[in-house]
Amino acid sequence: MRTTEELAAVPDLETLYGELDARSINAGWAKPTPSLWAEPRKNFLPAQWRWEDGRAALNAAGRLVDTELAERRNLILFNPLEGNTYGTVRTLICAYQAILPGETARSHRHTPNALRFILEGEGSYTVVDGQRLEMRPNDVLLTPNWSWHGHGSEAEGMCCWLDCLDAPLVHMLEPMFFEGHPDGFEPVTSVPNESPFIFPWEKVQAALDREKPDADGRFGRRVQLGRPAMSSIALYMERLEGGQATQPFRTTANRIYCCAEGRGETVVDGETFAWSRGDVIAAPAWRPVEHRAEADSTLFWMTDEPLMRTLGWLRVEGEA
Repeated sequence: MRTTEELAAVPDLETLYGELDARSINAGWAKPTPSLWAEPRKNFLPAQWRWEDGRAALNAAGRLVDTELAERRNLILFNPLEGNTYGTVRTLICAYQAILPGETARSHRHTPNALRFILEGEGSYTVVDGQRLEMRPNDVLLTPNWSWHGHGSEAEGMCCWLDCLDAPLVHMLEPMFFEGHPDGFEPVTSVPNESPFIFPWEKVQAALDREKPDADGRFGRRVQLGRPAMSSIALYMERLEGGQATQPFRTTANRIYCCAEGRGETVVDGETFAWSRGDVIAAPAWRPVEHRAEADSTLFWMTDEPLMRTLGWLRVEGEA
């Protein structure tokens, strides 16, 4: 490299660029790719995963994967974006998970927020910060960041659920911490009738009964679970009547949908995905989304909306 005096006297831009590169400096007026653009780019893809495939694969994993190999027997739903092997959308990841009769998954805690939507089976439970919470189909359970949590099953058959975590966000920002519980499986200190860590299906249904459809037609009857459920993830249940179609809705928040009941189809940025119980659909940021229900249906969805709102980045098309 030239001395600072020689750098100041370089004869042409080509030489200047070479000197800057040697110092890990780029000329902002000649950067290889723009750093600002008019609206969000399309990176992560609209995508779908079918529960019938996930259920079959978990059956196989139940035979082939024991708790010595993997206490948490899960199937990561990674977005088919080239080069991606983890995130379902930019900030969130989902996975189908199963536990077999008599198994336990040791307790741990971590900085990512996590939740589970129960798909199948009764008799399994999770212990969150000492609270034993039964897991029943369509219940939603929370394990906020740095909360101890472990799972067990007293069921007669396999129990399954959909996990969602903001781990991809934590990977990007880098504050990842993980710790196993010193007792292996956290002792149960209470078995509460109600808990801030669980949204039972029956109560969610009652709340939906009281709701009115969105006046603008963008949603059906919709309730938010928590206000929000966690600092980086908002959760919604949305009920659609058979034959109902919603208006396109576009936002800077990433969304992941899972069918709780019914059947229909969702259009994400022009791509149509037919869904039924347990199917998962990824709707990346700034992609228009609309739903069409063939039968009375309920969709459970997860979104990084609170994160976008906190940072001042939440934008909804058509709103000021």
